[in-house]
Amino acid sequence: MRERHIILAVLILLGLGVKAISFTALTAEAASRSNGIAIEDVSRIHQNIRSLPDESFHDMTLVFPAFPGGD
Repeated sequence: MRERHIILAVLILLGLGVKAISFTALTAEAASRSNGIAIEDVSRIHQNIRSLPDESFHDMTLVFPAFPGGD
């Protein structure tokens, strides 16, 4: 019974190790593919947002209806 627990623990640790290695490889691959394109797009979006006129609206987020004759 104890051997089964040891084998199970070893298999779990090996699985987590393989997952960690593959995750770092995918992250590195994604970073190498981006080549700064995403940063350029974000800065362009921020410039477009700054050029838009300010719009004001009446915020009614926390307004609750008043029922006649009741709470």
